[in-house]
Amino acid sequence: MPIDIIMPALSPTMEAGTLAKWLVDVGDAVEPGDIIAEVETDKATMEVEATEQGVVSRLLVPSGTDDVHVGAVIATLVGEDEAALPAPSPAGQSIGPAATTGGKCASREHLSPAVRRLVASNNLDAAAIIGTGKNGRLTKADVLDTLSATVGKSAGTQDETAAGGGSMDASSLARRIAAAKNIDLNTVEGSGPEGRIILADLLARPATAFLAPVPAAASAAIRASEGDGGVPAVAEKLSSMRRTIARRLTESKQNAPHFYLRIDVRLDALLRQRAELNAAIEGKAKLSVNDLLIKALARALIEVPDANVQFAGDELLRFSRADISVAVAVPGGLVTPVLRSADTRSLSDLSNRMKSLVEKARAGKLQSADQQGGTASLSNLGMYGVREMLPVINPPQGLILGIGAGEPRAVVDSGGQLVAATIASITASFDHRAIDGAVGAEFLSAFRGFVERPLALLG
Repeated sequence: MPIDIIMPALSPTMEAGTLAKWLVDVGDAVEPGDIIAEVETDKATMEVEATEQGVVSRLLVPSGTDDVHVGAVIATLVGEDEAALPAPSPAGQSIGPAATTGGKCASREHLSPAVRRLVASNNLDAAAIIGTGKNGRLTKADVLDTLSATVGKSAGTQDETAAGGGSMDASSLARRIAAAKNIDLNTVEGSGPEGRIILADLLARPATAFLAPVPAAASAAIRASEGDGGVPAVAEKLSSMRRTIARRLTESKQNAPHFYLRIDVRLDALLRQRAELNAAIEGKAKLSVNDLLIKALARALIEVPDANVQFAGDELLRFSRADISVAVAVPGGLVTPVLRSADTRSLSDLSNRMKSLVEKARAGKLQSADQQGGTASLSNLGMYGVREMLPVINPPQGLILGIGAGEPRAVVDSGGQLVAATIASITASFDHRAIDGAVGAEFLSAFRGFVERPLALLG
């Protein structure tokens, strides 16, 4: 009996997405966990995993199709005994006689995507490998065992590629960025699981590595506009993420009456506390300034509960914990993974969880659960030298905190002396339907108190 594969909801606000690319073909055997497609959601470009075992019988939605609604059937699987299906698919693909043998799945022709990649990248003959999977199917372990036996001690050759060190084993996001930036993945050393190339490996390269020639079509468009005196421009189709950012933030500015409060915060005590904590945990992951600011935001929301609210039509939602959405820049836009219960986490736990969420975000691996909820947001542009900002509220939240750069400024101390101090300008954007000015001011005062007396963050 055919098994439907539907467009999944990959983020809490996703209503539809772009089926960017199929990573399987009709006739491929897939198992639960195999990556079968890339989908552009309202948050990021994400990989879709198979949840059932079977053989791809039809691809109902072609690659590159926009606005595929959540729940729509995008492909079908059949069992191995049902693999010979004559019906054509709307995508122009169906299982035909070449992919079947007497109505049975041809186990050497129907390989999972992971196995097919290993076989192709190592120039192996799949038919010569003994399969240990169901009905003699070839598994990834079978290919790796074969490589180990045949390559043996030949370091730096096929076994490295099988482990993911070669260009054939890279995340889909890394492949797209490499293609866009004209980077040869054979020159990149992977730092992901089993040596897989991930986005961080590309970002670690020097800036000159990302210089790419302008595509011919783009050059033609630029030349045409220059020729008639116009401003050089190339039209670029908006990604699903970019469209959603545009829609949601426009709605935010149109519907939520923003008001802004700014406060200057002295960072010296926080920076000293961070240095002492990092010295005490030598050899382990270091705390960042952002980790401490997230904790200060969370504690301030609990101390001033009237700020930990959201407007919901005829209701005001009040929260008993602080789940902080943190803005993370990714290629083509930004995402806001949620750090849950940030008010009660230890600083080390908070830091480790935040690092994990950032890595997942930049690798396009965030799941729906990683982005759901959030009682308030934090956006930190201080590392870029931005002195202050007016952030846009992330609906339906009631506030977002914008962090500016810490910089030396002259201040008057408690003894009336002019001294140098590290000061950051912090701007909060509030939804006036839920939070009034006095509450906003009380919240910012509480936040400054936690930053300037950071020992309170250790409890």
